[in-house]
Amino acid sequence: MTDFNALQISLEKLISSQLLVSGLIGLGFFLLFLLAIALAFRAGKSAARLALRGEMKKVREDALKRSRAVLGGLAGEQIAPFLPHFPCNPADVRFVGKPIDFIAFPGAASGDPIKEILLIEVKTGDAQLSARERQIRDAVESGRVRYVQYRI
Repeated sequence: MTDFNALQISLEKLISSQLLVSGLIGLGFFLLFLLAIALAFRAGKSAARLALRGEMKKVREDALKRSRAVLGGLAGEQIAPFLPHFPCNPADVRFVGKPIDFIAFPGAASGDPIKEILLIEVKTGDAQLSARERQIRDAVESGRVRYVQYRI
C-alpha cells in the first residue's frame, strides 16, 4: 500500500505541478495580451497625436492664409483711392468701412456741382460681394435710395 500511496502522492504532485504550470502559462498569455493591448493603445494614441498635429498645422496654415488675405484686402481698401483707374478723385472720397468701403461725391473737392454719388466697394483678388453688399448694390440699382434730413 505504501507504494500505492507514494504513487498517488506522486501523481497528485504531478497533477498539481501541471496545473501550476498551466496556470502560469495562462497567466503569461494573459499578461502578454494586456501588454499587446497597452502597446496598441499607445501606438493608436501616438498615431492620433501625429494626425492631430498634421491637422493643426493645416488649420494654422489656412488661418494664416486667410488672415493675410484679409489684411491685404484691408490695406488695399485704404490705398485704393490713390491707385490708377479709381472711379473718382481721392479728395472726393470718404471712407465708411462697413457695409460699404467708400462713399464718393465726384466734384466736391474741386467745387464743381455734384452730379452723382458713388457707393464704392473695393475687392481684391477673386473676392465676391457678401450677401449684405449685394443687397445694397441691388437697392441702389433699383432706385431704392433716399436722402433723409434728420433734425435734433
